[in-house]
Amino acid sequence: MRVGSGVFGIAWDAWRAGHGGADAIARRQQARLAELVEFARSASPFYRKLYRDVAESVTDPCQLPWVGKRELMENFDDWVTDPHITLAALKSDWLSDLSRLGSCYRGKYLVVTTSGTSGEPAVLLHDRSSWAVANILVRVRERRTLVRAQEVRAFLRQGLRAAALIAGGGHFAGVVLTESARRRSPAIARRVRVFSVLRPLPELVAELNDFKPTALYGYPSAMLQLAAEQKAGRLRIRPILAISSGENLSENGRAEIESALGCRITERYLSSEVPALTSRCRHGSFHVNADWYIMEPVDADYRPVPAGVTSHTVLVTGLANRVQPLIRYDLGDRVRLAAEPCSCGSPFPVVSVEGRAGDLLSFRAPDGGAVTVLPLALGTVIEETAGVRRFQAIRTGPATLAVRLETWPGAALAEVRRAVDERLGGFFAAQGADTVAIEHEDTLPRPDPSGKFRQVWSA
Repeated sequence: MRVGSGVFGIAWDAWRAGHGGADAIARRQQARLAELVEFARSASPFYRKLYRDVAESVTDPCQLPWVGKRELMENFDDWVTDPHITLAALKSDWLSDLSRLGSCYRGKYLVVTTSGTSGEPAVLLHDRSSWAVANILVRVRERRTLVRAQEVRAFLRQGLRAAALIAGGGHFAGVVLTESARRRSPAIARRVRVFSVLRPLPELVAELNDFKPTALYGYPSAMLQLAAEQKAGRLRIRPILAISSGENLSENGRAEIESALGCRITERYLSSEVPALTSRCRHGSFHVNADWYIMEPVDADYRPVPAGVTSHTVLVTGLANRVQPLIRYDLGDRVRLAAEPCSCGSPFPVVSVEGRAGDLLSFRAPDGGAVTVLPLALGTVIEETAGVRRFQAIRTGPATLAVRLETWPGAALAEVRRAVDERLGGFFAAQGADTVAIEHEDTLPRPDPSGKFRQVWSA
């Protein structure tokens, strides 16, 4: 199935792939990879040079070198396949103008930027084929799992009013996609709105009370804030469904949101680079849409890791996008492919997301060596301390950790800090680290410029 196929053809083929078994998926993936590499060589000066020593016929991604964000952004004008596109023009004519959010650059490309939490933001273009494939995969593979039957009935009774809880002030994917849908349909424009999580919380609460959303979509950290406002009685909404994306959702966070808002919350694992990388099944597993995306878990030396083993990072390939081919791109997530098939019966591989590769923390050991600490483990130690509502932990040196705390009402900050210090001291000792100085910052936990809320990272 070539990228140029119509909407019905893509949808029909996506349905057939899901019913044809693993071999049918592999055949599609290999054929599409060969087409993409051939096209990239002919239309992208960057890939033509990168692949000069690669065999003419490519069906296995391991035959190709991997690429990273910095390398691609430094060669942006040679990376894209439309010679009329330059990074300088995009920045000056498009990205600086927020009135263009959701409209198509040169009439045919959606432009999004990443948050830039790990350096310079990436500037990404998706052509019509890329977005068509992404939209169709969601409709075909999540039509019965994203929204349940009883929720559909509730939406029919109460109406759909969706609040996108994402960051304003930039061409971030969530904003661009929401505004694109609003531009296409007056009905969607009335029923779907972006609520910037960068706004002061009282203003956000007032706007949501006025809008009365029946669906929430966006960052779980924003939903946690709203859950607290709902418990306090300042927020008064009755959503039917909440959809979390853009950040990891902890089990504690899930329980808190569902309890306060009175609705189910489900997750999606996507990215700006590969917008329909996975679909979630009825059993709650993330399945890689492997007929249109390739996911390769690798170790620190970019060698494949077997199923059941957590990767250092993951390489992804999008098989539909032609204007800006993304082939073996280091996405930066630590993932684990399941060794066994999912009980739902889907032939698509199951993946679980462990966190960001760059968030692994290294602390000094007593012998002068280094001890690596998983961010999830460190975060759990702080999160489960009595009185902690939200937190951020930032490794600022081989023997220092900065901590920002927000406590629950009635909890004494000094006592909570002492408890955190004691628990972290025991944790680091158990990990074999030397003494780590805990530096409590007076600032509250806060999101990055894109509105995403990171909990544990290395500065």
